[in-house]
Amino acid sequence: MRTPSSWLILAAAVVVSVPAAATTDAERLDVYHQFRAAFDAHHYQEALPLAQQLVTLTEEQYGASDRALVNPLSNLATTEYRLGDYKDAEAAYLRGVKIVEDSGGNGNADRLLLRPLHGLGVTYYASGQYEDASIALKRALDLSRNLDGLFNAGQVAILDPLIASLVTLERHDEAERQYQYAVRIAENAYGTGDAHVLRPLDRYAHWLEHMGRYGTARALWARALAIAEQAGRGTLLVISPLHGIARTYRLEFVNGGEDETLAPGDPFAPGNDLPPSGMNSQRLNPDGERALQLAMQAIDKTQPVDHLRRGSTLIELGDWYMSSGLVSKGMQTYRDAWKELALGGSTATLAAPRQLAYRAPSTSITRSHLTERDNVEEHFVEVSFTVTRDGHTADMTPTATDASESQQRLVLSAVKRARYAPRFENGEPVDTQGVKPTSGVLCPALRPRGSALELR
Repeated sequence: MRTPSSWLILAAAVVVSVPAAATTDAERLDVYHQFRAAFDAHHYQEALPLAQQLVTLTEEQYGASDRALVNPLSNLATTEYRLGDYKDAEAAYLRGVKIVEDSGGNGNADRLLLRPLHGLGVTYYASGQYEDASIALKRALDLSRNLDGLFNAGQVAILDPLIASLVTLERHDEAERQYQYAVRIAENAYGTGDAHVLRPLDRYAHWLEHMGRYGTARALWARALAIAEQAGRGTLLVISPLHGIARTYRLEFVNGGEDETLAPGDPFAPGNDLPPSGMNSQRLNPDGERALQLAMQAIDKTQPVDHLRRGSTLIELGDWYMSSGLVSKGMQTYRDAWKELALGGSTATLAAPRQLAYRAPSTSITRSHLTERDNVEEHFVEVSFTVTRDGHTADMTPTATDASESQQRLVLSAVKRARYAPRFENGEPVDTQGVKPTSGVLCPALRPRGSALELR
């Protein structure tokens, strides 16, 4: 016969042996709703523990390697990404990718893999791991096209960071293909004349400008202008294309056209640098100035007037006059721009000197036409100088360099011929001391003839 105390011991043993209640779908759904409320309100610090709790609950319900974990892990990783915690975001995204890959699904057609791959690529890009970013994003892009078609609009979110990674890696041919693809996606989704095409055209044209392909960029700007005029959603859509048309004319005048940029040549041979004015001897195309005047008219027709947009257009017009050698007219236009920017709430654009014309020495990296650098050595020259209130340079002094004296002289000569838009204070141009751009130069590398010990 059991004593009362023995019954108590037995009862306690029974209580201990009862398993904890399993996590339910209702519990997970409640935590998910709390997480989404915090995340959608951009309260990421509040969302983070809820995302972590959701992962824990899902593990308890399904196990640590179940496919049900992929979306909660992606939610957690995205929250960490928004908080700038790229290391933990990378780990969570990678775990999601591994779960999908280990589950035996088709990696070329498994929709569950798309989100963690995209997130992983964006995280790599944000943390400066551009090569890894390009690999992950290219894989996500291929998966998106397999799942939803070659021109599905959903892939734009993947294309943008992929293009940025390729541009940073200087993989220009690949970047251009993706820029063109982004335009085709918009055309396929909305039609060739729809305003949705303007954004990818704008991005592609800006990149072409950066690459010195001014004529090609201008053709895209002209197409964008035609679309903007046809769209009829307000005249302000024409401003960016009109700026682009004027800017490409000006940059082509200052830096040379595409044929000159792409022409082969010896980077170590003496080059014909800019004349003392800093500009090419040819005359600026007046169509550029007309484009900016049309932009001003479009802005003035829209009420209330957008002062910041008006100020930026006046700056473009001032750059045009300065590049034409009309310094007084350029300065007055900058003064007018400063007033507009002040009315708009920010004069930051005119708070520092801006380079208008600089022809690098013939030995510079920027003017090299080499496709690979195996036979050259790279050096740098950092120069400190003053940008005067009229846009000239003065007081040039090398402050840091590993280049030879002759290379330094070439850089100083180029800086002397450069032209700037000056800094403005209280609406007036002022001198700026201590401007320090860095110029890269190339020289032939010395190659040893052979090792002291050789196998024959």
